[in-house]
Amino acid sequence: MKDQLKQALIAGDAGTVNALTEALLAQDVPAREILDEALLPGMEVVGERMRSGECFIPEVLLSARTMQGALDLLRPHMLEGESTSAGTVVIGTVEGDLHDIGKNLVAMLLQGAGFTVVNLGTGVTAAQFLAAVQQHKPQILGMSALLTTTLPHMGETIAALKEAGLRDSLRVMVGGAPVTQAWADELGADGYGANAGMAVERAKRLVG
Repeated sequence: MKDQLKQALIAGDAGTVNALTEALLAQDVPAREILDEALLPGMEVVGERMRSGECFIPEVLLSARTMQGALDLLRPHMLEGESTSAGTVVIGTVEGDLHDIGKNLVAMLLQGAGFTVVNLGTGVTAAQFLAAVQQHKPQILGMSALLTTTLPHMGETIAALKEAGLRDSLRVMVGGAPVTQAWADELGADGYGANAGMAVERAKRLVG
């Protein structure tokens, strides 16, 4: 049944995923086992297919949303103190930029990969990023930009983290259409993803 669940998740079939998740829980299969042996491997396949160009954003979003529904069913059954999280990520689109489709896709895939995600939305200032880092103490801070003119705000945020003595306590990732590996290197960022699938792989390596 776990393999059926994995395949249904890959297909983005929410009805089947929810039914199979509930059926497994009814058979007293531990929530952690359902997550580790069916759902996370399913999202892994979706991520691989996206990176290789076998599937596209609408299909990936469908699987990611389906994963969210399954996680909602599992959460009450997680043992006390048994974290479902691979780590915490604070993510947002930088000040002056209101584009969020790519950033939201990365956020959903990160959740699908087991991360706890704090999505700050769009137009996030350096001060707001800093406040979120102080509040949530994430392992990773992710910044996105689609407009070339807003790229310098990434540098402002990194400078604010340094000034507050927080830069060394977390990994910084950047992404978005105008962002390149060279720009990430110039900023002193720890990670860059050319697309959502690559961003999630990089995030997993950074906390691994």
